[in-house]
Amino acid sequence: MTAREYPDRPWVGIGCIVFRGEDVLLVRRGKPPRMGQWSLPGGAQHLGEEAEAAARRELREEAGVEVGPLALAIVIDAISEDEAGRAVYHYTIIDYAAEWVAGEAVAGDDVSAVAWVAPAEFAAYDLTPATHRAVAAAREALARG
Repeated sequence: MTAREYPDRPWVGIGCIVFRGEDVLLVRRGKPPRMGQWSLPGGAQHLGEEAEAAARRELREEAGVEVGPLALAIVIDAISEDEAGRAVYHYTIIDYAAEWVAGEAVAGDDVSAVAWVAPAEFAAYDLTPATHRAVAAAREALARG
């Protein structure tokens, strides 16, 4: 059991939905929870770290990319429960939206693969409904820009 399993409070996760044209940057998780699944880049916010700084750090660490201005896209609670209904994991995820500006996307720490994916190809990546909602919210956030 890790320190994040059966927490006494939610963990704050910071993510970034990165667009390069219509394509979205996806990462395959290399560690639990959701190991092996495709999702958006992100991770735990560090103590004393501002949320936007965490989003940029996670992008550099997981995919080696840089983005322009960040726009708040969506806040989602990701909760995994055991058979008894207790929260095994609880992350409150703050997702930002941004446009790619530099860096060749390569798999870094905590991920096993990265991909730029067109919306028409999302089905092949078995994304969660929350990920689909986040991408839609990110498009809207950037359009409001």
